[in-house]
Amino acid sequence: MLTLISAPSNLGLRPPQPGAVPGTSKAPEALREAGLHARLAGLGAADGGVVLPGRYLDDARAGVARSRNQDAVLDHARRLAARISGELDAGHTPLILGGDCSLVIGAGLALRPRGRYGLIHLDGHTDFRHPGNSTECFSLAGEDLAAAVGLHWPAIAGLGGGSPYFRPADTVHIGCRDDDEHLAEASEVIAQVIPARWASENDAATVAELALAIVDAGRLDGYWLHLDVDILDPAHMPAVDSPAAGGLSPAELTALLAALAPRATGAQVTVFDPDLDPDGRYATELTGILAAGLQHLGRDRARPGP
Repeated sequence: MLTLISAPSNLGLRPPQPGAVPGTSKAPEALREAGLHARLAGLGAADGGVVLPGRYLDDARAGVARSRNQDAVLDHARRLAARISGELDAGHTPLILGGDCSLVIGAGLALRPRGRYGLIHLDGHTDFRHPGNSTECFSLAGEDLAAAVGLHWPAIAGLGGGSPYFRPADTVHIGCRDDDEHLAEASEVIAQVIPARWASENDAATVAELALAIVDAGRLDGYWLHLDVDILDPAHMPAVDSPAAGGLSPAELTALLAALAPRATGAQVTVFDPDLDPDGRYATELTGILAAGLQHLGRDRARPGP
């Protein structure tokens, strides 16, 4: 059974302007209002409640080895991991509605003790900033993939003991732009990087085949599907923290999700910002993509024991 879990965290993002907080915390309810829960409930999904984040504090400081909202981010990751683990123990497939990209730490924390899991990271950016390549590691939502594969401060990359959450050899990124600052490094570290341009020039089945050859090749216990909706071109989805031209179309993303979702252990949806969608048109667009692309999430996944 598919279980929808709201995780309305904005803790991993920078303030959109002084004195303001990111609007991603409103995304789960905006998607509910747009009909996502009702559409998936009609296919048998259940509402798994909410994992609330702590208070947002713009506490990043230059020269301090500490991310913005770090204590609250890690506390939320622990509680999200416990909720994901409970759903997996019950044989359910969790779909996490965020929220920002730092949620991948909670997913990794839940999966690491259960076996060897892969990660498919769908994102308009590599999110590969880390202390080894930047002096400005303030916002984990721009560093989540690096943290997920062990390239961050130990408090973040090794929460719960041990690192990484996902092995680099079991990790695929799809969707960055050709001019991504960390494209070259990410390509050297993780198993596969597929930029958005290449993904658009090839059909979804071909793109999915490359990814699944790494994460669904029989040596792993499953894989997690991360979606940052800024993988979409801003002509279609401008309601995100860092829009960048050259992304996928709604049809391309829907087809890619449909090809990747059935064997996934679970998934998360991040970075949609309702504050940038005053009339709700983009929530409606995104609901259509998610309802069609993720309707079979977990249907064919392997189901190892706890």
